[in-house]
Amino acid sequence: MCYQPEPATAETARINRDAVELYDLADRRDFADARRGLIAELPGNVLAEDGSVAFDPHAFDWIGDDDPAPESVNPSLWRQSQIIRHGGLFQLADGLYQVRGNDITNLTVVEGTDGLIVIDCLNGVESARQAMGLIREHISDKPVAAVIYTHTHLDHYAGVKGVVDADDVASGKVPIIAPGHQFDRYALGENVIAGNAMARRSFYAFGGFLDMNSCGYVTGGMGIGSLKGLTVSYISPTDLITETGAKREIAGIEFEFLYAPDTEAPEEMHIWIPQLKALTCAENANHSLHNIQTLRGARTRDARNFARYLDETLERWGDESEVHYGPHTWPVWGNGQVTAFLESQRDTYKYIHDQSLRLANKGYTPLEAAEVLELPEELRRNWASRGYHGTLHHDVRAVFTKELGMWDGDPVSLHPHPPVETAKRYVEFAGADAILAEGRRAFEAGDYRWSTQILHQLVFADPANTAARELQADAYEQMGYQAEGPQWRGIFLSAAKELRLGVQPP
Repeated sequence: MCYQPEPATAETARINRDAVELYDLADRRDFADARRGLIAELPGNVLAEDGSVAFDPHAFDWIGDDDPAPESVNPSLWRQSQIIRHGGLFQLADGLYQVRGNDITNLTVVEGTDGLIVIDCLNGVESARQAMGLIREHISDKPVAAVIYTHTHLDHYAGVKGVVDADDVASGKVPIIAPGHQFDRYALGENVIAGNAMARRSFYAFGGFLDMNSCGYVTGGMGIGSLKGLTVSYISPTDLITETGAKREIAGIEFEFLYAPDTEAPEEMHIWIPQLKALTCAENANHSLHNIQTLRGARTRDARNFARYLDETLERWGDESEVHYGPHTWPVWGNGQVTAFLESQRDTYKYIHDQSLRLANKGYTPLEAAEVLELPEELRRNWASRGYHGTLHHDVRAVFTKELGMWDGDPVSLHPHPPVETAKRYVEFAGADAILAEGRRAFEAGDYRWSTQILHQLVFADPANTAARELQADAYEQMGYQAEGPQWRGIFLSAAKELRLGVQPP
């Protein structure tokens, strides 16, 4: 069955058209930086072990660099997608290279005197193997001298067996360097303890049910998206970094580490390469606001620590850094630009944390605070502070969760009826026809949020009510088209598809 989404309504088209005024779309620096240093284009499809196509590098060719945003895509998300769709092998500095765009994560390689140091290994063996093939073809066939995991998330280690032979690690020939005393625990445990729930949420958030088009998936904001069918691998680290200032010399290259636990991941670290004046802050600094609480599901993070360790990084290496590269998005060059980028990231997380608690102490609930808190103009107009992964709205709510726990302070939310029972009671006293009529009135008025909320009662009370399901799907769809955050878009559009077609298998 060919799934046909509905187009953007006139109200959604107007909202997305008006949103253009919020952004400096004439700023093209990021477009140039994302293509700077290109050595080679991606060679072709990433194939899974069974021969199926896990990723087609041309899958996003329909997103033109100079094309205006379609009515069904927020113009800020469209711009971000235009930038990150470009992949290939890039030179960042003498001896420093990245493969971007064949996975949601970047693979970074430092060329030493007698070996290669690989930083982060992508989401699967096949994509990592393809990335290393590019390195071998265009840069060097030197052996891998070391692997570095920047943190404990799967898309940074799962391709390791496409980079290095496990026997070489076991023999001590190739060390794997990683942060923290408990790297194994967090790397493996996160995907086991609540794995089924996280997988389902991830398929929603990252558009696993959606087609790639202007009414569906338009990249993941921080990368092209998660590939399907890849082989996941893992090799435990052999050399753990547990304190700031630790140094390692590998293949004639010195690396210095800043231990940054309890930030974007439970175990994480920043890396300074003094010979190259190159710095990475792992996922604590990106061309996007990050999650303080993920929608896929993970431990709530501490926004204060993002700010704290970014500030410490600036104190240590800010005056010397000439290039900042990350495991997602694209690099930043020049000391002034690197410093401004990291200061902006630091200030954004500090502001969100402090102002969320200011509102909490004034009596706001999480949802009330998220509705009114805005970034200052200087941060709001900074592209790297926009919500292409986290969003300001759900990050504010996350600060409440981190500092105050799950209860929002309103007695009515402490012991409510479960959703289905609540829905049945609403329908019983208000009537199905009245709820449906109100949902339709709200939809026609362009109040899609209220339309989905009121129709939620009818759909949960009577899942067989086709009219309610169709109308709620229509409303969710418009919310998805308006969303700047690709995960919000993915969730709303996936919900719309499920309401129309039924539950979609992962």
